[in-house]
Amino acid sequence: MIAKHSHEQSESGEGVEVVKNEPCEHPVHGNGQYTEKRIHLSSRLPGWVQSLIPRIFYVTERAWNFFPHTITGIDF
Repeated sequence: MIAKHSHEQSESGEGVEVVKNEPCEHPVHGNGQYTEKRIHLSSRLPGWVQSLIPRIFYVTERAWNFFPHTITGIDF
């Protein structure tokens, strides 16, 4: 349901792009899954902000999932 809504709201070249999705190991939490995503946001910004930034604008999310623990970081 959420994936369908996201797809409907995304224009061509926008939405979520999965860059990496691979197993990883943490010295404390053990085995887990590393995921890196690019969330493209250009058309979601106000017009005045769009005029100041490049046409291709995205946020990078990095997540390490060691169930039941998750570590997440976001880069602009």
